[in-house]
Amino acid sequence: MKKLFTIHPIALSIGLIVGSPSGLALAAEPMNRGLEEVVVTAQLRDTNLLDLPGSVSVMDASSIEARGAGNLDQLLNMAPNVNFSTGASRGRFIQIRGIGERSQFIDPVNPSVGLVIDGIDFTGLGLAASTLDIEQIEILRGPQGTLYGANALAGLVNMRSAAPTSETTGKVSAELSEYGGHSLSAIGSGSLTDQLGFRIAASERKSDGYMENQYLGRDDTNNIDESVLRGKLAYSPSDDLQLGLTLFYLDADNGYDAFSLYNTRETLSDKPGRDKQETWAGALTGQWSGNENFTLEATLSFANSDTEYGYDEDWSYIGFHPWGYSQTDNYQRDKDNTSMDLRLLSTEASKLFAGRTSWVLGVYHRHEQEDLLQASGATEGTITEYSFFSSEFDTKNSAVYGQLNTTLTDTLNLISGLRLEKRSADYSDSYTTKADSREDLWGGNITLEYHYSEDTLLYATVSRGYKTGGVNGAIIAEFADNVEAYREMFEFDTEHLLNYELGAKGNWLDNRLQAQLAAFYQDRNDVQAKQSLFNPESKKFREYLGNAAGGKTFGFEAEINFQATETVRLFASAGWLNAEFENFISSTHVDTKKDEETGTVLPVNLDGRDVAHAPSYQFFTGTEIDLSAHWVLRLELEGKDEFFFSNSHNEKSTAYELLNARLTYRADSWEVSLWGRNLTNEDYYTRGFYFSNEYGNNPANFYAPEPYYQQGEPRIAGVTGTYTF
Repeated sequence: MKKLFTIHPIALSIGLIVGSPSGLALAAEPMNRGLEEVVVTAQLRDTNLLDLPGSVSVMDASSIEARGAGNLDQLLNMAPNVNFSTGASRGRFIQIRGIGERSQFIDPVNPSVGLVIDGIDFTGLGLAASTLDIEQIEILRGPQGTLYGANALAGLVNMRSAAPTSETTGKVSAELSEYGGHSLSAIGSGSLTDQLGFRIAASERKSDGYMENQYLGRDDTNNIDESVLRGKLAYSPSDDLQLGLTLFYLDADNGYDAFSLYNTRETLSDKPGRDKQETWAGALTGQWSGNENFTLEATLSFANSDTEYGYDEDWSYIGFHPWGYSQTDNYQRDKDNTSMDLRLLSTEASKLFAGRTSWVLGVYHRHEQEDLLQASGATEGTITEYSFFSSEFDTKNSAVYGQLNTTLTDTLNLISGLRLEKRSADYSDSYTTKADSREDLWGGNITLEYHYSEDTLLYATVSRGYKTGGVNGAIIAEFADNVEAYREMFEFDTEHLLNYELGAKGNWLDNRLQAQLAAFYQDRNDVQAKQSLFNPESKKFREYLGNAAGGKTFGFEAEINFQATETVRLFASAGWLNAEFENFISSTHVDTKKDEETGTVLPVNLDGRDVAHAPSYQFFTGTEIDLSAHWVLRLELEGKDEFFFSNSHNEKSTAYELLNARLTYRADSWEVSLWGRNLTNEDYYTRGFYFSNEYGNNPANFYAPEPYYQQGEPRIAGVTGTYTF
């Protein structure tokens, strides 16, 4: 199928792809064809994955389909050293190599992991990461200081939907699954004229969820209800000019009723929460190659998102216990951002230093406005009293960046990149708190590539990333009567990270075996670590960010794909991670104590402690077998080690392994799949809290300190059908 137009050409992988443990063909391919080439687009220049000096996982459309994933969070366990947290209807917060946010409540968040979809910045808005018509997902590990700056300290997730085609084509898919799950999607693509092509995709996905509210007698209080519409136009008025328009709409009206007083799938909430997001977004792209000395690329994007996140704080109902309390929390957050990226790329005619150095030069600007209205409701008898808090957060980022790629010898290349960024941030809230900050930031990379052979690349890189500082408005809001006692917790500083990485990648055995290997060491300075304080009067926990002195992270990542025979394909990925704090003195950890004579808090030294949501190992492996010309069997096994849920307490998840399977029958224009996930019905957790200091959440056991967990997906089976025309 011929593509009419795309700013960043992406190879459609039909066979196994390196960096995508699940990117395997669903139909047999001749052995002499080997594995397909993969092009990574989340770079200054589109680059073959095996020629890219960095640790990158790539998942193509066939990977997503085989996984049965409707959202990005259902794919993240396939990538080594990538984790996520829920505390919502989906896993909206991503951690790469142990770095990344785990939640957002009152305060603005400066994310460590960027999320870009079709050139639109959706960082911090994970519900927008629908896989509808997504052609390729790229997960870049390590700081992307040259490419993306402040929102990519730990790495970046780049998602691209399919481009319009010159031939008219379409696809309809439907799915039925347990727990009331059903979805329907349709895709159409073609050309309106010789120069103008279109593509449109729409889907609706619903599920009752896996929780049962015993008090309300409902099984849909933790439901999924998401509608997505995606459209593209591609216009090529001449051979040297290409223009594109992308439009995106999301309406997510999900429930949030995930925590039980008894850590089961049965809740008692009388006022279940919600996790909603409505987004309108778009991007204009252009590429002009009419000058022999450079190519011009431009992207202008916007996104408007209205979100609502709320929950029943007491996880019970009025009358549950004589000592019980009834309280809700709700956060309505509106986010608007616009961004512009303009870059010049050298041609053969404009290479520097006797034609040995190619170059890229770019300018970038991003403006984001975030408005919050938080409402907290406390009920006594039949009367509910509300308290409100509002804030405004306005940020502007402007940057210039560039990169040089110099050929030193026939086998040795030097890559050097630099980004200079100015950031301004203005914060104000209803407690008359104001904070204005201005920062000059820089990041970059130096990389040495050695082409050991035609099939093998070795590389060494040093890269620098940064994450800006900010304000903890929640502390002021919650402890307004005693602000001075918490003044030192009001602001936190910018974090910096140096990443040292060695890697190897290549393809062998007539391109039947492809592999990526990477070893890294990361030195973090002024680590932004989330902590929490409990207010016994309001019975509320308030999170805030502080700076640990430092952190050290080292680890290893491997991804291997092997086309063993014409009918058997094997794939595997693994990550090992050791991420620790250095000289982190915490005054809000669960183990803090007070001096018996003075009553002052005795801080806890967390030096050497693992950071939260950083499992020491992860793995994903499996096989896909062509049983006949029509039948394909796919088996997967994934797992990860235990990890701390928070930096404020010692509760951990449990180590687990999940078994998944999919059996597909294919005909000429349609296919049907029977599938199951977590076939052994393993119990595992994706988020956890510990209520301490003699303030638990269950009055039936005298509010004893105890942990609470959000459970992962149980065993679930379903059937999916697709018709292509």
